[in-house]
Amino acid sequence: MLSRRAVLLSALATPAAWALPPRMLQFPRDFGSHPDLRTEWWYITGHAQAGAREFGFQLTFFRSRVDATQAMRSAFAARQLIFAHAALTDLEGRKLWHDQRIARAGFGVASAAEEDTDVRLRNWTLKRDAKGYAAHLPADGFALDLRFSSTQPALLQGKDGLSRKGPEAEQASYYYSEPQLAAEGRLTLQGRRFDVQGRAWLDHEWSEAYLHPDAAGWDWIGMNLDDGGALMAFRMRRRDGSALWFGGSLRSANGTLRVFAPDELRFDAEGSWTSPRTRAVYPTRWRIRTPAGTFKVQALVDDQELDSRGSTGAIYWEGLSDLQDDGGRRIGRGYLEMTGYAQALRL
Repeated sequence: MLSRRAVLLSALATPAAWALPPRMLQFPRDFGSHPDLRTEWWYITGHAQAGAREFGFQLTFFRSRVDATQAMRSAFAARQLIFAHAALTDLEGRKLWHDQRIARAGFGVASAAEEDTDVRLRNWTLKRDAKGYAAHLPADGFALDLRFSSTQPALLQGKDGLSRKGPEAEQASYYYSEPQLAAEGRLTLQGRRFDVQGRAWLDHEWSEAYLHPDAAGWDWIGMNLDDGGALMAFRMRRRDGSALWFGGSLRSANGTLRVFAPDELRFDAEGSWTSPRTRAVYPTRWRIRTPAGTFKVQALVDDQELDSRGSTGAIYWEGLSDLQDDGGRRIGRGYLEMTGYAQALRL
């Protein structure tokens, strides 16, 4: 089973992986795609309100280079694959809605532009312009029509945008985030339209290699703090559940950035939920210790398991969650992602 992020990494099990060199990210060029590297994703999560009604949403576009087809001359060769996921969490209804797409790039069906963010998969689109990002994803039972406006500069994760994902230099990605995006637009759920406003978080990563051979999955959070700050933290897990690698950062409301070293973080599960469909046990409550303080993560709906076997082959958990201080006071909201619990990742 491959996770939302890991499906693109299936080619990375080859011995040809090499360490990414440090480089200065250049915008707007690096908002666009990087087809020379094997994997890439644009990932937006957030929460929005329509009056008293609250929602969480997720949209992800993936690009995967298929090494075996690069030398083929046929226009039908699948040199690049485009995948996409969309999800909507209805807090009132306590229900997650999810849809997925997959196609080879080309023929006007799917594409990922290099000059700037412009990713398309049939009638699903994510495009950046001078006003921000526009997302249009009409899905099965729901639809996302949202705009996202930057309120802060891009946050370069890791060391100047080069983020290690394991103990070896080959396991790394170029990675930036855009936290505290102002979100507005329309959500449609079972034919009912909601005009919404909220906050969102964007991640854009591209890589030649990502997972260590011993990695079975990971736990990740991206949290917009209520005071304007931003917290990201992750851990890579071995098959026995022990931690293989940690990473993360905290940018305060005044712009001060603290990048966490791998030995400065700790994730402890404090509660779990068992999926009635897969019997996978997901820790939906966490205590995360960082040099900037100890935080609690609480899922707002336990059942936010996504079955993406129709596109990426994955079953994983990803959902809207609250961030609390160590005393239990809410200080932020964002998304928690957990992979490798239904079945270890196989690359």
